[in-house]
Amino acid sequence: MRTVLCYGDSLTWGYDASGPCRHALADRWPSVLQRELGPGVQVIAEGLNGRTTAFDDGLTGADRNGARFLPTLLSSHAPLDLVVIMLGSNDMKSWIHGDPFVARQGMRRLVAIVRGHDDPLGHPEPKVLIVAPPVASPGQKGAGELAGYYEQLADELGCGFFDASGVCGVTPIDGVHMDAENTRRLGEALASLLRVMLEL
Repeated sequence: MRTVLCYGDSLTWGYDASGPCRHALADRWPSVLQRELGPGVQVIAEGLNGRTTAFDDGLTGADRNGARFLPTLLSSHAPLDLVVIMLGSNDMKSWIHGDPFVARQGMRRLVAIVRGHDDPLGHPEPKVLIVAPPVASPGQKGAGELAGYYEQLADELGCGFFDASGVCGVTPIDGVHMDAENTRRLGEALASLLRVMLEL
């Protein structure tokens, strides 16, 4: 059995802007990924609305700092074969940083956490796939730049990389989230890449 952790924000949680509510479980991209990969792979969805790569958001009740929460998940879901990280959209908020380069540095921190995590049972470190979220509304500062920064980082660190904008887009309702069709497209597209990374 291979195990994949999908670590993200509201795009992974399945936020539906038309509600606002949550997409049906079957429509969320980690669920689609699970169906596509089959019973030999366990896909774990860990999405939280508002989660950042590595920065605090004092306007929310739950801890949205992805770097602080990730080590606990790495231990609770061990052993992991692959960690898929799709974060950065919330880093672009003006009260967080609003800078794609800073989001890149936050993503670098997350990869370092995965690779440096102390596994008491000695499991090998999981592979990492960095996913650039679909480009948000053109009016958002830094829109369209994040994927380029993430691709450079993935090349530098030897991680997998996938640009979600190549297969899906955001809904015009809020310019940030995906509708059911687009989140399904993402899961289907990621399945092909994960088969290669997991050597299935």
